[in-house]
Amino acid sequence: MAAKGNQAFDFLAKKRRDVAPVYALYGDESFLKRLVFEAVRGDVLGGGDADGDDTDDGEWSLHRVVGKDAELRDVLDELSTPALFGGGTRLVVVDDADKFVSDNRAGLEAYVAAPSRAGVLVLIVDSWPSNTRLAKAVASAGVAVDCSAPAVGRVGRWVTARATDVHAITIDAQAIDVLLEIVGADLGRIDQELAKLAAAVGSASAVTVEHVQNLVGGWRAKTAWDMLDIALAGNAEAALEHVERLVTSGEHPIGILGQIAATLRRFAEATRRIELAEAAGRRINLRAALEQSGVRSFAVGKAEAQLRRLGRARGKQIYDWLLETDLALKGDSALPPRVVLETLVLRLAVPAPARPASAGTGS
Repeated sequence: MAAKGNQAFDFLAKKRRDVAPVYALYGDESFLKRLVFEAVRGDVLGGGDADGDDTDDGEWSLHRVVGKDAELRDVLDELSTPALFGGGTRLVVVDDADKFVSDNRAGLEAYVAAPSRAGVLVLIVDSWPSNTRLAKAVASAGVAVDCSAPAVGRVGRWVTARATDVHAITIDAQAIDVLLEIVGADLGRIDQELAKLAAAVGSASAVTVEHVQNLVGGWRAKTAWDMLDIALAGNAEAALEHVERLVTSGEHPIGILGQIAATLRRFAEATRRIELAEAAGRRINLRAALEQSGVRSFAVGKAEAQLRRLGRARGKQIYDWLLETDLALKGDSALPPRVVLETLVLRLAVPAPARPASAGTGS
């Protein structure tokens, strides 16, 4: 069970933070760990910034070591030894510290019980189980910060603040929705894209959906979505031309599938929700089903029209089609990858021919 420490966004939002003798930064979001560490570095040593530029004398008091190369006695020596230059508190950081923690748990427990007054220890780990004596000791005497990947809703609020505070731009809510649709919840990638948008747009006007669509993800991602829109509109020939353009430019069919799969899975999920509701004697309209399946508000109108054209019969098959296509692209088929992708595109663009009514059915 993961430790229930401070959530990273909550920790970063605090205007004032007391310095603790030991910190554990844990979780799977490396960019978030970096932001939290820089906040801790600023609290302990002063100076520096959220981008990690150590430009003041405090850098002389910072000592970093990789966990696999660290010896506990050396780490403890660094914590109790004032810096030759810079003065003040010593900040000792053990990166990738999972193995270091595992190998030195008893020694670390003893240190946390009586930490050095001259130094601050930061352990940067992936896993931090809450049921260990060390985690409980740090929770009592220090600070544990959960740097796990946050929920998408929380990311949206972070994007707004990050855009304003760091990149000096404003970005409207629909533009954030589109950005997250393209990039996902990868905070480091989001920050890079915000920097790109800031350089292109400047602070004169808000970043819009059009800015994001044109500047984030590159023309290949845009062309992949265009291809999907064209296929869902029933224009198989034009959709296949887009596939050819993408493949010829060097895009692998697996990458193209990855770019369009999220949209198709939402269509499949919406179809599933409608069928489940009907089986339970309830009714749910298509728009509500799409919204419950993760379609963003700005896109639900277009998605509704596309799924209506696709139809329930094909909507029910999308999960199977995606699985079949993914496996075929990864070696389960002797067909060339391009042909495998084209088969999916044709299934989306061209409805299966209607079966002739059997004699005597009254159809």
